[in-house]
Amino acid sequence: MNKYRTHNCGQLRLDDVSSSVTLSGWVDIVREFGALTFVDLRDRYGITQLVFDSQKDVEIFNTARKLGREFVIQATGTVRERTNKNPNRETGEIEIEVDSLNILNISKTPPFTITDVTDGGDDLRMKYRFLDLRRSPVQNNLFFRSRVALEVRKYLSDLDFVEVETPFLIKSTPEGARDFVVPSRLNPGQFYALPQSPQTFKQLLMVSGFDKYFQIVKCFRDEDLRADRQPEFTQIDCEMSFVTQDEILDTFEGLTVHLFNEVLGIHLDTFPRMTYDDAMAYYGVDKPDLRFDMKIQNLNQLKGHGFSVFDSSEFVGGLILETGGESFSNKDINELTEWVKRPQIGAAGLAYIKFNVDGSIKSSIGKFYSDEFLQNLKNDFSLKDGDIFFILSGETEKTLRQLGELRLELGNRFGLRDPKVFKPLWVIDFPLLEWDDTTQRFYAMHHPFTSPKKDDIHKMSDTDLNVLKSLRADAYDLVLNGVEIGGGSIRIFDRDLQARNFNLLGFTPEKAEEQFGFLMSAFEYGAPPHGGIAFGFDRLCSVMNGQNSIRDFIAFPKNNQGKDMMIDAPASIEQDQLKELAIKLDS
Repeated sequence: MNKYRTHNCGQLRLDDVSSSVTLSGWVDIVREFGALTFVDLRDRYGITQLVFDSQKDVEIFNTARKLGREFVIQATGTVRERTNKNPNRETGEIEIEVDSLNILNISKTPPFTITDVTDGGDDLRMKYRFLDLRRSPVQNNLFFRSRVALEVRKYLSDLDFVEVETPFLIKSTPEGARDFVVPSRLNPGQFYALPQSPQTFKQLLMVSGFDKYFQIVKCFRDEDLRADRQPEFTQIDCEMSFVTQDEILDTFEGLTVHLFNEVLGIHLDTFPRMTYDDAMAYYGVDKPDLRFDMKIQNLNQLKGHGFSVFDSSEFVGGLILETGGESFSNKDINELTEWVKRPQIGAAGLAYIKFNVDGSIKSSIGKFYSDEFLQNLKNDFSLKDGDIFFILSGETEKTLRQLGELRLELGNRFGLRDPKVFKPLWVIDFPLLEWDDTTQRFYAMHHPFTSPKKDDIHKMSDTDLNVLKSLRADAYDLVLNGVEIGGGSIRIFDRDLQARNFNLLGFTPEKAEEQFGFLMSAFEYGAPPHGGIAFGFDRLCSVMNGQNSIRDFIAFPKNNQGKDMMIDAPASIEQDQLKELAIKLDS
């Protein structure tokens, strides 16, 4: 028998009445009612009510009255049926009449309440994360994460994937986000880097003949942080040999269906596929939220009617708000106009055409268009009375992105983004390269090892910038409710093709050899066709739970400045350590 407990605090039921039990846990709350004192005892499994009766044992009763919140105690007693049952608690039909009490450890008064809805702010809870982790919502998130991880391993193992660990101390590379670097004591002046992903190693495993690889692995990126980013995060990292893009998509569509079925009891029906170009044209973003149908409409027919703002624009586009358009007041429109003019969105203004339920038309640009023209516009787009058109204009790419942001905001305001509804989507045929006007060079849209589509390989020899911009990749992202939860590609497995891609990215042959010679050399020893994908594990867990932040699915996260408030990291180190590592800091 366990020394400290015979049962946990969420286990006992009416069937256990009259049993002698021992429980251990934390004091959640103490309630005093004259000759009776009630204590709610909590552990990770639940809460059980303890009863202390002054007429039964005065000494134990007096000790119970001195208990404070978060004291660690052991109590032995008899299970009895409660007269005042609590239907909101699994153990709410019973209580323990205590006849033995042992205080295992006392506690200071915690800086915030350890309850489902706490009074602690983010910084305070991060500083005392070990206390925050006692709260049920945070614990439940980590239990959920653990279950998802187990199901991932189960599904992939059943498909003959082998789990292989790859190194954490690797070589820094110039592409992608900034690396975290680690000085080498044995090699003064030289540094390891922490991996942003196991990309090159999993490709080498394919060259080694492992065929199907996966790893639930920590990755590190020294980048600006947001709610859905952390300097260290976890990926479900996968790679397969002798596969087509369709086979990879089918495999990991199956993994996603399995996770939703087993963990949430939800069946995902279809995974539509949409090209990157269509995603940008219809939704203004490469990760569309398909929970609501509000596509961007091309309104270039509004040009040429004397409204100079539209006439001088490269693109005019709009969104149709069907539900709630009639109730959208002038105040609402003004508020939305200020919203799109914020620096984060960057629109100069917002035009609208409102088709009222009485058949009249109200528009901020009405003086430039006849009622007949606007009525024809209504008919062309099959609008109904009560609908409203919101319109932006400007450079095509910029305007599409602004409309994409506006679409999501309208979805939020009108409750169209139900967190309990899940709409997955594959976005395919991404551009191979991204042009940066500031540095006047190309960067890899995904990473330098992504294969161009076979039909586009001939374009890699072209010198026309627009032709190179049109290069498409065998790359794909899995999007769920407007969040990218996974991304991957078919890889280059031929040294000459890899060298051509490095050349487009501005690598000299010498630099390419210095950075990635080990991989290119491996390609000369019978590299198979291969491809893969990586899921953002923390993000997947948060989206499956309808939450925006990944923090509460990580046991010990960093804050928005990349600091661990609990252990106060990062921190300075001693001069002797710096000297040993051959590091000299400027004074």
